[in-house]
Amino acid sequence: MELLQALMPFIVLIVVFYFFLIRPQQKQQKARQNMLSELKEGDKIITIGGIFGTLTEIKEDQVKIKIADKTEIKAQRYAVEKVVD
Repeated sequence: MELLQALMPFIVLIVVFYFFLIRPQQKQQKARQNMLSELKEGDKIITIGGIFGTLTEIKEDQVKIKIADKTEIKAQRYAVEKVVD
């Protein structure tokens, strides 16, 4: 019984740590994976470097982004930060 009382603060700390740090990070990673898997040509995006553009080609691990007339760049798929409406 005394052992349980001695370990209770550590158990509570681990549970709090899980719900405030680990679980939100897992949700964020899952949302990012979903966003990357749902990319389609024509989506307006922002890269992690802050470049705005429109997706013109999507391959398994690369995307082609049109950033201006007659100007396209290739980037890794994971470089897409978010889709802009």
